Amino acid sequence: MRQILKMVLVLTVLGLVSGLILSLVSNYATPIINENNREAIKEAVFYVLPNTEDYEVKTIEGKEVYVTRDSEGQVNGYGFTASGSGYQGTIELMVGVKPDFKEIQGIQILESSETPGLGGKIRGDNFKNQFRDKDASSGVSLVKSAPTEPGEIEAITGATISSQAVVDIINKGLEHVKNLMEAGGG
Repeated sequence: MRQILKMVLVLTVLGLVSGLILSLVSNYATPIINENNREAIKEAVFYVLPNTEDYEVKTIEGKEVYVTRDSEGQVNGYGFTASGSGYQGTIELMVGVKPDFKEIQGIQILESSETPGLGGKIRGDNFKNQFRDKDASSGVSLVKSAPTEPGEIEAITGATISSQAVVDIINKGLEHVKNLMEAGGG
């Protein structure tokens, strides 16, 4: 009986000490993680909307939209995050569009756990650059061969699911943010 009490006491003390250490590490790391996330968002906004001098964050129905301005102070586009399921997990993107929502200026992958060497190629410039100045007036679509129409994106060979996930996330995000902006947000 004494040995059981001793084990319970030791495990309790170890649990309390471990919990305290985890709490201290979390309190220390959380502000650093949040600052790194803000910096990643900032870099992504300037990447997806290359002619941006400055931007402001507008929150519409809980959705953050990055309203960007050129060197003359004119609105030159909107940036927003969008996420959805990929082949292996969640894919989170930053998407930049012109103010009329008819042209995608660029995309940046913020988070992805797609298969390295296959679906992970969505992070590559060859794939992302297909979205640069892409006609999005009717959304974008995925094709398995070279694009022949304005809104088409070529799938990554061996990673069609990941490629399609990115296209679906973008189309859904575009529609959502466009509706928010038309409903009085912008």
